[in-house]
Amino acid sequence: MSWVTVGQYTLPFEAHLGKSRLESEGITAIVADEHTISMQWMLSDALGGVRLRVQEEDLSRAEAVLAEDRSDLVEESRSEPVADQWREEPGLRLSPLAGEKRKRGFFAALLAFFIGS
Repeated sequence: MSWVTVGQYTLPFEAHLGKSRLESEGITAIVADEHTISMQWMLSDALGGVRLRVQEEDLSRAEAVLAEDRSDLVEESRSEPVADQWREEPGLRLSPLAGEKRKRGFFAALLAFFIGS
């Protein structure tokens, strides 16, 4: 039993999405070099990126699972951004307590700036 690379990714979360997809189909998968790439991202090209690996006997099935187009299962996004909807709706203002916390945070940062100088 040997591990083979079924996919190479730039970022670790992309590899983990693929791993989750494979594991949902009963295929054991591992993510290789994720910590190295996270700590030394400039080595990504030299190491071949973050690699998604499976057992050799599962390779063809894993490639088929990752190649499936499942975009029809995703709902269409809204036409306007959510932030714009929030601004338009009344009653979504900050509470007075939240405003006080923001003021205290600003003054704490200002004090830390002057003391640290």
